[in-house]
Amino acid sequence: MNMFMGMRKYHTNSFYVCSYGGSGSTMLCDALKKYGNTKHIHSRNPPDRLEYIGNEKGGNTYHEWFNGISIPDNELHNFCVIYIYRNPSFSIPSRFRNPEHLKHIQIDSKIKLDDVLNKAEDLYKIREFHDNYMKPNTKRNYKIYCVKYEDIFNKQDELSKVLGIGKLNLINKSNRKSGDDKLSEIYADLIEEMNNTEFITIR
Repeated sequence: MNMFMGMRKYHTNSFYVCSYGGSGSTMLCDALKKYGNTKHIHSRNPPDRLEYIGNEKGGNTYHEWFNGISIPDNELHNFCVIYIYRNPSFSIPSRFRNPEHLKHIQIDSKIKLDDVLNKAEDLYKIREFHDNYMKPNTKRNYKIYCVKYEDIFNKQDELSKVLGIGKLNLINKSNRKSGDDKLSEIYADLIEEMNNTEFITIR
């Protein structure tokens, strides 16, 4: 979809910022707070019908997961779902050593980075997580604004325009200049796909 066809008319929004971690989601949440309520989400599977988070509306689940309770159709215009992703060779070293984070993205918390490196496999299931948000799904009753982290600092005004909000004023504070070489090999296909994807994709 052409991103400008998906431009929003600004309302009082709740922003759902989804990611597998280490992708600037907390930074983006903080920047969006002045334009509406923000929720940081690590759910692996975006639902077909948009749902509330955590314990909202009587839900009973982790506060960064969709909770199974659907948002009424006449309230959907108040919600904006963003998926932000980053080259896994950068994301993994920054967040995935923490077993609690692995629980949050709904995988086995016993997986070690050494397991991934030794087996040369995507044990973290980042490809699955990414595809769940990026692949088109006509059953969804909402749009997902998929945002590539690598472009966000240079193109943040473009994102503001698409979301129908003011300036984000994002500043790149990352000191990492290169990703992990072994992880770059393991995730080579996914990284190439990400590199060839537009800054904003609307699904």
